[in-house]
Amino acid sequence: MELKKNIFKAAILERRLQRGIWCSMADPLAAEMMATCGYDWMLFDCEHSPMDPIRVLPMLQAVAPYPVSALARPASLNAPEIKRLLDIGAQTLVVPYVQNADEAAQAAAAMSYPPEGIRGVAGMTRASGFGLIQGYHATARTELCLIVQVETVEALAEIEAIADVPGIDGLFIGPADLAASMGYQGQPSHPEVQSAVIDGIKRISAAGKPSGILTMDAGFGQKAIDAGVAFIGQDLDLIALRRGLTLT
Repeated sequence: MELKKNIFKAAILERRLQRGIWCSMADPLAAEMMATCGYDWMLFDCEHSPMDPIRVLPMLQAVAPYPVSALARPASLNAPEIKRLLDIGAQTLVVPYVQNADEAAQAAAAMSYPPEGIRGVAGMTRASGFGLIQGYHATARTELCLIVQVETVEALAEIEAIADVPGIDGLFIGPADLAASMGYQGQPSHPEVQSAVIDGIKRISAAGKPSGILTMDAGFGQKAIDAGVAFIGQDLDLIALRRGLTLT
């Protein structure tokens, strides 16, 4: 058995725009249906949903047969949770609320086996093909992708330092948390927030890394695309469900 290629990682490193959906419903049937909707990626969110690694596993299994990349977000910068998500087969992780280069380095360490990192070595995991992928432990990191979220005023000031940390594959700007940090709670499309995000995207690109955002504002999203964002989430499963079911 061969190590699975990370199509999402290859695409963003080549700056091929990847469009996705944020998933907070812990329902494998819904996830499987969404996997047929044409998205490049789906993110299973453990930070702001009932999901945890145990619930993410059936989501990964549900979407595996389809041409969509499965991303996962741990609840926090938590090495044990990161390790569990990796062992169940998540290849791309989006780690929230990374404030500086030191925290970015902690996230990177959790993604790699020793001596480079602190990922625990286990043989009988879904990630290793239950032991059938030859040389998995030596090669796994080549197909893993670590995205760190910069989502405060303080974190945006550290973009270049964070991007320079070995093992950081991309940076994601969270407009909602950034808006709160800037004093615009509940206003992720405020003009000053948009300006800060667009500037951040350009700085991330200048630092040689791909960038990403999540926004349901189509105009804001297009500005991000024009600025060079590499991956963008423009819908959330619960929002899409409510929008589709609401009587008018």
